[in-house]
Amino acid sequence: MQQHGQLKVQGNQVVDKNGQRVRLQGMSMFWSQWMDKYWSKDTISWLVQDWHIQIIRAAMGVDQGGYLNNPDGEKAKLERVVQACIDLGIYVIIDWHLESPDAHIDQAKPFFSEMAQKYGHYPNVLFETWNEPKYVDWGTIKSYHEQVVGTIRQYSNNICILGNPTWSSEPDTAARDPVSGENLAYTVHFYAASNQSPGRIQGALDAGHAVWATEWGTCESSGNGRVDTNSAGQWMAYFEQHGISSSNWAVSDKAEACSALRGGASPGGGWSDGQLTESGRWVRNTIRSSSAKANHTVLV
Repeated sequence: MQQHGQLKVQGNQVVDKNGQRVRLQGMSMFWSQWMDKYWSKDTISWLVQDWHIQIIRAAMGVDQGGYLNNPDGEKAKLERVVQACIDLGIYVIIDWHLESPDAHIDQAKPFFSEMAQKYGHYPNVLFETWNEPKYVDWGTIKSYHEQVVGTIRQYSNNICILGNPTWSSEPDTAARDPVSGENLAYTVHFYAASNQSPGRIQGALDAGHAVWATEWGTCESSGNGRVDTNSAGQWMAYFEQHGISSSNWAVSDKAEACSALRGGASPGGGWSDGQLTESGRWVRNTIRSSSAKANHTVLV
């Protein structure tokens, strides 16, 4: 069984402890304040066992009734997921999850300081410092990342994945004026029915910077609407070609197209094919197929 261990950014690639290119595939949890029933070790264990995921993105909601209103409660959910991923030997992204022109730096810095002190020595923990900046320029976003990454770096050199303008759809913009430092990647978010071209990813790669698709959906950018598996398949082929890791949106039974689960699916896993949505079935099959092709399951 191949073991990747500590990841690092090398040029425009993410590599493992042996210097080999790594591509991880997995799932993003839904906003913690609205779908915490799936923020459990049982759910994640089933995703590892049955879907063959290699990574979970823990999308801890910040605003809209999330961490800003209930820091202890939301942090407890996050820590439950992080510990489950550590126990199960898969990778996990601690995500400061909000869609906003204001990332609340005065709360983000102490949060990431605490998370880096607690989990930054684990090789399978990564940090996503601002989910989706919107209506704000790269200069403002860059300044935020510099401060938050600086806080994390006091305790951990693990990979930090950086949001960028227009709902994190412009990694090339960030790559032209990058945040200084090591083990930094730029996120890209896309929804297959609305976003047909990975051109902006290529711009970042060509500039010499790593890209990580921390959030992507099979449907439209609203999280709902048409499911476009043809477009999604083209994106996945591009990611395979270029070694780009990804986590699908989302582990949720909300009645919308990008949810992986139908209403009432058990928080304990064990889902039948009929309990998966069209998107969920396609994503599960895609991850399992890729895992079988690689002929290994990634453990830390």
